[in-house]
Amino acid sequence: MSKVTMFDVIVVGGGPTGLACAIELEKAGFHYLVIEKGCLVNSLAHFPTNMVFFTTPERLEIGGMPLVCLFQKPTRVEALTYYRKVAAAYNLRVHQYEKVTDIDGRDGAWRVHTETRVGERRTYEAQKIIIATGTYDHPNLLGVPGEDLPKCSHYYTEGHPYYGQEVAVIGAGNSAAEAALDLFRSGARVTLIHRGEDLSSHLKYWIAPDLRNRIRQGEIVAFFNTVVIEITPRSLIVENRKTGAREELPNDFVFALTGYHADVGFLQRLGIRVDPETLVPAHNPQTLESNVKGLYLAGVILAGREANKVFIENGRFHGQRIIEALKREFMTPRSASGS
Repeated sequence: MSKVTMFDVIVVGGGPTGLACAIELEKAGFHYLVIEKGCLVNSLAHFPTNMVFFTTPERLEIGGMPLVCLFQKPTRVEALTYYRKVAAAYNLRVHQYEKVTDIDGRDGAWRVHTETRVGERRTYEAQKIIIATGTYDHPNLLGVPGEDLPKCSHYYTEGHPYYGQEVAVIGAGNSAAEAALDLFRSGARVTLIHRGEDLSSHLKYWIAPDLRNRIRQGEIVAFFNTVVIEITPRSLIVENRKTGAREELPNDFVFALTGYHADVGFLQRLGIRVDPETLVPAHNPQTLESNVKGLYLAGVILAGREANKVFIENGRFHGQRIIEALKREFMTPRSASGS
């Protein structure tokens, strides 16, 4: 049997919050490992190609390193470049393209089981675990027939492939609004469908008036108080929530951008209590330790259904709180130089 590698702390998730935790562990001298099932900051890598962040660069910074950008708001490309440079500058120990399949054991003696992209199975041991997996991998499904058709996606990247096509965007938050505008400017015939009365009140200030003007001028068709009840290969069936009237719309592609949620089942399998209404996992608000001793939570996973309450801006500080708690714990960090 191959030797099991032992660590003080294993961080599950290599997004900005996971990297911020790793930086604090590195600075404190803990022997740690970050395990990420995709690439570094995987969620950001799958954001729309031309996305511009709502926030200013300093609110995305981790590890005290400045994020330099060309304009007032950083772009996706600038953020990806920044996080790569941070990981390199701190020489962070990150295993990419390695999926955590199971965690068992107890406080002080956890076992983390993984599988690499080539099918190699590995096991690690750690005294403590930090779960910073985010929500982006688990979209909120519509739950309607046809949602599994190849033409339907819960992620949007760029508009060019949809030139001249009938494209429906479901949702009215920032992701949906930006996708609708980008598709329109790429020459798609865009229909926006939203169950609410109006666009989200939280739209980026430069996005909202642009989208409203496109709708007002008929360049983007919008259906409010409307839900999709079926997706067919060539159309959508929609229903007005107030009148019950149904309509069939021609359609080639669907982007259901209705938000994301944490992998609640994974947390529950670990013994972490999750509120059935809010989906907020049980945790100590000061230390961010869950109700399972030795399992800590960081980032948007703490927000439950209200994922818009935790962003990179505030999740990046979770590592400091957790590592301060770990310093007060019984274990003595092994020197990172011995990794």
